[in-house]
This record gives sequence, C-alpha cells and structure tokens, in this order.
Amino acid sequence: MSDSSRAARRLAAFMASAGTSHFLVPWPYDAIVPERLPGRARTWTHLSGAAELAVAAAIACPRTRRKGALAAAALFAAVFPANVKMARDWRHRPLPLRAVVYGRLPVQAPLIGWALLVAYGAGKDTGKDNGVSER
Repeated sequence: MSDSSRAARRLAAFMASAGTSHFLVPWPYDAIVPERLPGRARTWTHLSGAAELAVAAAIACPRTRRKGALAAAALFAAVFPANVKMARDWRHRPLPLRAVVYGRLPVQAPLIGWALLVAYGAGKDTGKDNGVSER
C-alpha cells in the first residue's frame, strides 16, 4: 500500500469517526452551531455529520477520492467559524478547557493540508490523472 493510499484510508476513517460522533453524541456540536444559521442547531449537527460521512465514503473510493478529499478540505474550512465560536463561548472557562478549544483553532490548517495532500495523491495509486499538473 502506498503512502498516498494510507493517508487516504486514514483521512476517510477520521471523517467517518467525526461524522458518526455527530449522531452518537450530538450535544457538543449543537452548542457550537452559530446562532445566525437558520433552523435548529440539531439539524445543522446532523447535516454536518452526514456531510462528513459522505466525504469519508468518497475518499474511501479511489474513483471519487480526489473530489472527496477536496470536499474534506472545504468542510474543514467551513467548520472553522464554529471552532471560533466555541473558543469565544469558552473564554471564561478554566484554563485547561480554554487551552483545548484555543488549541483546536490552528489544527484546521494541517487538516486542510492533509486533505489537499490526499487530493493531490489521488491519481498516483491508480495511474490516472488527478487533475494536478507537476512542473
């Protein structure tokens, strides 16, 4: 198994775990849904969990891996405002809790990088063009 295939399998597992947690333990996600979004927080929690599960499935399948990984990168960027909201909401909590939520903020960048790396390597295992030209 190549490094790009291993990275893709790990990313798919990560996304599947995150998506599943939105259904098994939804209340922490409900609490970080920005108020300006219409509808109930639980609806957004379930929609984001379903999106993560769909992205995981797309990454797991070599034929859709590139698009799935690009969708994962977009999803990681899209949830950043919820992480900022959580950090803001927790600014008066004890220091260890604040450290955890503030520490999550810079983690989005490597997650986006991981997804882009998987997208770039998507065609390498199959020998297909992944839509990224090398110079």
